Amino acid sequence: MDYYGKYFSRLIEQFGKLPGIGYKSARRLAFHVISMPEAEVEEFARAIMEAKKNTGYCKECFTITDEEICPICASTKREPTTIMVVEETKDLVAYEKTGRYQGLYHVLGGVISPMLGIGPGDIRTKELFTRLRQREVQEIILATGSTVEGEATAIYLSKLLKPIGVKVTRIANGVPVGGDLEYVDEMTLTRALEGRTEI
Repeated sequence: MDYYGKYFSRLIEQFGKLPGIGYKSARRLAFHVISMPEAEVEEFARAIMEAKKNTGYCKECFTITDEEICPICASTKREPTTIMVVEETKDLVAYEKTGRYQGLYHVLGGVISPMLGIGPGDIRTKELFTRLRQREVQEIILATGSTVEGEATAIYLSKLLKPIGVKVTRIANGVPVGGDLEYVDEMTLTRALEGRTEI
């Protein structure tokens, strides 16, 4: 039975499509939107549409940006001989918040997961090797998560990178097993970075 009417129910349904949002959270968000002034709702909808239309991926590191080259890759103050490989933009942001890493990044856009049908060709491994051919890189820091998939991806990449002669390191185990880098505190991330080991 439809308690709310088709428009409100559709709004709940759309919020429910967002990751990590169950029915109750979707309903709460829908109630909140309905209670907002119309001008705020229009601004909210406009922000979504503008972000969708104007946001893409950096041509260098593949983080989310509204420029062709993101501010990190465009900066002359970054250390260009070090590249940290992360799963998603949110992981890059987590490391940037520490203020301790001054190199460049490479965003894979996921991890290898045979269970989900995600293989090496489904993440940005090819693009990483293209970058390595185009610039002189001395160290690759593998900063994928400590999940089974994150570890498998790090091992896979290290086996491909070692023959090239570049130094390959892995962040230390200060990051909890199964932990998502987005939720790890800055001090732990800093220690994980400083305690990285060559693999």
